[in-house]
Amino acid sequence: MTLPVNPFKIIGFAVLFVLLSALVPVTIVKELNGQFDLLWRELFTPRFIVSALALLTVYYVSDGLRLWFTLRSLGQHQPLRTMLPLVFINLLFSNITPMATGGGVVQVWYLHRRGIHIGAATAATTVRTLLSSLMIFLPAPVLLFSIDRLVDSPLASQWGGWLGLFAVLYVAFFLLLLWRLRWFIHAATAVLALAHRLHLIGESRQRRWRFRLRREMIRFGYSFQAFFKGNLADLVLALVSTAIFLTSLFSFPALLLWGMGSPVDYPLILALMLVNTFIMYFAPTPGAAGIAEGVFAVIFTSLLESGDLLLLVLGWRFLTVHLGMLIGVPVSIYAFARRKDSHG
Repeated sequence: MTLPVNPFKIIGFAVLFVLLSALVPVTIVKELNGQFDLLWRELFTPRFIVSALALLTVYYVSDGLRLWFTLRSLGQHQPLRTMLPLVFINLLFSNITPMATGGGVVQVWYLHRRGIHIGAATAATTVRTLLSSLMIFLPAPVLLFSIDRLVDSPLASQWGGWLGLFAVLYVAFFLLLLWRLRWFIHAATAVLALAHRLHLIGESRQRRWRFRLRREMIRFGYSFQAFFKGNLADLVLALVSTAIFLTSLFSFPALLLWGMGSPVDYPLILALMLVNTFIMYFAPTPGAAGIAEGVFAVIFTSLLESGDLLLLVLGWRFLTVHLGMLIGVPVSIYAFARRKDSHG
């Protein structure tokens, strides 16, 4: 399997991600009047650094474990150590491609090099994504219309209905993909036939692609069924590790507020971050850059002064996204340079 990466597109998306990520912080920093250095030094304490490292460890390890247990549920056994590179590869490519589409593709490529069929690897990444999506999408609309700080905001009054509709369509797509796979097989076959009639592909290539596509999609379907028929302990642990991953992801603003000496309403922050992450799913920009920071600022603006808000925005994005992306660069280069593994 050749990795479908266009280096020029990747570079372009990366530049766009950086520019959009800087837009909201630059806008806020204009109001700080030179106070930012003083605010930033509040977090450079041994107590905060140790706490941040501990939370980052939980965040990265649980991210790897949720895919590892999902793979085990599908009957695909890989050494646990192979999951850690996938965490950072996913963080890098998810955040430099629109709608986080690149992360899953590269993970499938990596797992295929480890000896897992494309269909089974796609099933694993899809199920892993679906588990976290359901944990976010089911409570998010309820929280959006029940939290006092959000009810009167534009997020609920102007965009709440659309977000609810997008959530339903998003989940419905995955459910159709998993339970009505033959519809997608027929659709893909029809697209190949149309491409052949339009003389875009030849007869032999159409047959070859149709065979490979049907084979991998059938493997995908069997692998998905295996998830629910597999070891119950692995299934439960996949759910538990996903819940731990999301809780740790949503806990970074609370950690930053604690480090700044601000009051922390932990349940409220978890709820606000769940809504924020829900909205990020539909952001068309690479890594939701610009939109993520903007929505975060809107949600937390009533809790903090502008200087503290900037520190919270920057710290949250650095710890949850930018740090992992920085680690992901050398990890991805090493993964691309390695020879294909002969076995899983």
